[in-house]
Amino acid sequence: MNTTTNLEIATLGGGCFWCTQAVFAAVRGVLRTTCGYAGGTTENPTYEQVCSGATGHAEVVQVEFDPAVLPYCDVLQVFFQTHDPTTLNRQGNDVGTQYRSVIFCHGDAQARVARETIATLDAAGAFPARIVTQLVPAGAFYPAEAYHQDYFATHPHQAYCAAVIRPKLDKFQAKFRDYLAS
Repeated sequence: MNTTTNLEIATLGGGCFWCTQAVFAAVRGVLRTTCGYAGGTTENPTYEQVCSGATGHAEVVQVEFDPAVLPYCDVLQVFFQTHDPTTLNRQGNDVGTQYRSVIFCHGDAQARVARETIATLDAAGAFPARIVTQLVPAGAFYPAEAYHQDYFATHPHQAYCAAVIRPKLDKFQAKFRDYLAS
């Protein structure tokens, strides 16, 4: 893998950050994933504060990737195909603005690619409803508490992981074999 200094960051909210991190941790070209919080008004929020819905933050994963191996448009394809971007403030049983579908764009180029990707997916009827994913300029990112990092990898048999994350990861791995890290 090319480990040059030409790395990029994508900050993505697709519901529970444990799910999103588990998917991107398996993708070739991804060097690091970090669960965290973005998009709200509270500085250095705690998980409990974010879960209350009062901070305005979304659960997100910051994905550090090598665009020579994994272009940003491919990052977005993985993102859109591994959560439901058509439900507002909800992913499965997780309900609230903290679980919204959101892309925090790091610059104009990411915003343009995200808009184009959404327009293409909507025009193709890729989902049963229109995409409601928010596009927001990236701002402050607050890493989540240490116990949230790599949660699925360290707790694969925990009930939520087994019932929700494992099936999502299996579906991703079957559908996107070309994206898998070796």
